[in-house]
Amino acid sequence: MPTIAEAVRHGAAILTAAGLDADGAAAPRFEAELLLCEAAGLNRTSLIAWPERMLTAPQSEHFEALVGRRAAGEPIAYILGRGGFWGLDLVVTPDTLIPRPETELLVEWALEAWPADAPAVCADLGTGSGAIACAIARERPAWTIIALEHSPAALDVAVGNARRLGLNNVVPVRSNWMAAIAANGFDLIVANPPYVRADDPHLERGDLRFEPAGALAAGADGLDAIRIIAEQARRCLRPAGHLAIEHGWDQDASVRALLDAAGYDGIVSHRDLAGHPRMTSARQHPANACTKSDRSA
Repeated sequence: MPTIAEAVRHGAAILTAAGLDADGAAAPRFEAELLLCEAAGLNRTSLIAWPERMLTAPQSEHFEALVGRRAAGEPIAYILGRGGFWGLDLVVTPDTLIPRPETELLVEWALEAWPADAPAVCADLGTGSGAIACAIARERPAWTIIALEHSPAALDVAVGNARRLGLNNVVPVRSNWMAAIAANGFDLIVANPPYVRADDPHLERGDLRFEPAGALAAGADGLDAIRIIAEQARRCLRPAGHLAIEHGWDQDASVRALLDAAGYDGIVSHRDLAGHPRMTSARQHPANACTKSDRSA
């Protein structure tokens, strides 16, 4: 049986040969260490402290199987069954998108868009694993976060994550975007909808091959879901409410035009850490706010 050090070197070599070194030479080794920790029930401190420790036969076999899955392109988050977001360790499954760092921009925006000491009702549209909802809920325990999701399997994952993290202010609701939601109920709405063009070749590459297609692609121009959200949010936002939508790096002008045509105010695109415009926010126009009779409908 190999030692820990030998297994890590072997696994990293396989992942490198599979072309999984695009992020730099350290990436395959780091992933090999994560997979060995999973297979052997160890933490990375143990790997570093006792590299000479021999693996058992079951540990070695399990490790080889996990490395084989990763070498075939399966995302490591699905192999491990978890992913990190906003410092949270979240369960993820093939029914949900894998949380990505750039989506934390939505969380940052929400925390700045509304006073921290003021109550708020916030909707997270298409919550998936519940990453955005859980992140905001942890930072703003006095807020109510409505986590909306059309997929029952994905909503189950979000519910499990919120419960495991003890976030009682996350309220799950099954809904096709905001179709099941009453009018004029939200101070904030955040959304990371599908925004990839249906014919985008990236859908057949890398991790995207394994993620749920319905959470990625949205029509010929990638804006079908954003059009629906922009229209439905007009009905669901309170008069002083705010909306923020994640989108592709080259879609900011189209999203701003779409929100402008829908009658929103204060439309601004925001850049991620790489300098790409990846999110656009807007305010409810007073003329769009529903009347009392609308709210009772």
